[in-house]
Amino acid sequence: MSVATIVLGSLGGLWLWTAAGHTTEVLAVRTLVHRGEVIDRDDLMTVRVSLDPAVQTVAATQADAVAGQRAALDLAPGGLLTPSDFATSVLPARGTSVVGVGLAPGMLPAEPIAPGDAVRVVQTPGAQGEVADAPVTVSATVVGVHPSETGDQTIVDVVVPAEAAADLAARAATGKVALVLDSRER
Repeated sequence: MSVATIVLGSLGGLWLWTAAGHTTEVLAVRTLVHRGEVIDRDDLMTVRVSLDPAVQTVAATQADAVAGQRAALDLAPGGLLTPSDFATSVLPARGTSVVGVGLAPGMLPAEPIAPGDAVRVVQTPGAQGEVADAPVTVSATVVGVHPSETGDQTIVDVVVPAEAAADLAARAATGKVALVLDSRER
């Protein structure tokens, strides 16, 4: 009985030591990489860590695939790399801008707007309801939808050509714009 207890205790200890010592090689950031910058192979390093399965990381074997991608956010030195830390492109891309358009209820469709939707931002009539000409419209693509904390507005972030951004921002600042959802058929 004593021998069996010693053997079982030894096996249990070995199992605990193995489980506690199990490490995985993952990618970490060696140097500061700013959002939008291309990640260079020299910006990455391999580290051995013991991980909870719920933690998302990038395996060290993926270093060549990550190199050349763009940082989706600022990457601090020493931080573990996660799949959401990099992308093939950044937003806004060169030649485009993101404009936030604050819309009161009734100024956007009841159909939920989602990132990727094609929309038009339309200038609405003035205070007296006068419409002199065809309303000014700006075609855009939705990149984010954010209800305000007070619930009186929805901020819709749209990407537009850079040359249309200032005009759209000025029109949106007046509060006299509405959003039209265009076809989702691709």
